[in-house]
Amino acid sequence: MRQGQGNGMDEVYQRTTEPIQNSDSCCNLGYLRTHKGILKLLQVILSFVAFILEEIVQNCMHCHALYFFEFVSCSAFLLTFFLLFVLMTSLKSKLNRINWTRVDFFYTLVIGILFLIAAIVFAAKNDGSDLEKTSVAFGFLATIAFFVDLVLHVQQEGLPWKEKEDKPVETKKVEENVKAETQPLNEQGNIPV
Repeated sequence: MRQGQGNGMDEVYQRTTEPIQNSDSCCNLGYLRTHKGILKLLQVILSFVAFILEEIVQNCMHCHALYFFEFVSCSAFLLTFFLLFVLMTSLKSKLNRINWTRVDFFYTLVIGILFLIAAIVFAAKNDGSDLEKTSVAFGFLATIAFFVDLVLHVQQEGLPWKEKEDKPVETKKVEENVKAETQPLNEQGNIPV
């Protein structure tokens, strides 16, 4: 009787509520649309390409430079991929005792410096093959991506070891509230007679 009668009953049975958005969804793909998300993804890709190109090198005369570059590029790829995974999933909220902003900053700083050193050493001590030069070029590109991420972090959030300007005001308010709550109720004039 309801279907096809056209008496306005169809309107009653239409969906009246919006579906609940799950705030604990597994992935936050919106993070990849931010500048920091794009930079993290770029760091993963550039580190991976530098690592793969270095792995293809067949012969080396100065293998220590090659191995150091291999270690840094592989570590940068794996650790940045893990950090990107944490930042774009619900794992970040489940591990809420960790200050991920601070971890991201210091990790990016250390890997950027190591990548710069490894790229310089490998550029100075290689056999001059095109594959090695290309690998070094991707190492420098990855280094630039890490340092751009640091600059962006400082511009947006400041240095992680410095207190933000509004925090001392909040601390002062908390201290005033604690002081007010610890005052005895029966101070002079507060006792009913």
